[in-house]
Amino acid sequence: MLEKEMKVGSKGQVVIPRAMRKALKIESGSKVLFTLEDDKLILKKPFFDAVAVFQRIAKEANYNKEIDPHEAYEEELEERHKRTLSGLNISNKKKKQTS
Repeated sequence: MLEKEMKVGSKGQVVIPRAMRKALKIESGSKVLFTLEDDKLILKKPFFDAVAVFQRIAKEANYNKEIDPHEAYEEELEERHKRTLSGLNISNKKKKQTS
């Protein structure tokens, strides 16, 4: 168990000792959770909810639009066809240059 006595500043701020920050992987900008139980103040690193983070990112990016699978399939085929034709044009130009 780690224990260290720290001084409270004029604004009620306390520095979390480096060893404790490292142990909890708390960095500048990290959020912490304070709980008061009787005469104890407990500081915890909040639970990280990756699903909620990805949902928030998707919502902010507005990627939650509905996709028509048939339309997406047709677009993919068209893109592949263009790449194939582009590749054929490049190889034909190379053949003409070597002749």
